[in-house]
Amino acid sequence: MSVRRMTRLTNAFSRKIENHEHAIALHYFRYNFVRKHQTLKTTPAAASGIANAPLTVMDLVMMIEAEEAKMKGRLTHYLPAQSKGSK
Repeated sequence: MSVRRMTRLTNAFSRKIENHEHAIALHYFRYNFVRKHQTLKTTPAAASGIANAPLTVMDLVMMIEAEEAKMKGRLTHYLPAQSKGSK
């Protein structure tokens, strides 16, 4: 129930398979690395030893920026939509 992109009952469903893949990847990252589980009292990644401590979404952003700096470019070809005032 935490991923509304899995259902087509809302406007949030993915129209492209690439967008759906990215949304699912973000969901799994949050579920395993960010969200503290009630029974574990920590994240599954920290409990299994994959991560030293629970991560934040800001950690994800910093990892993406570091990877883009190594590649000297963007990881995707995605461009943000033009705002209506910038035409």
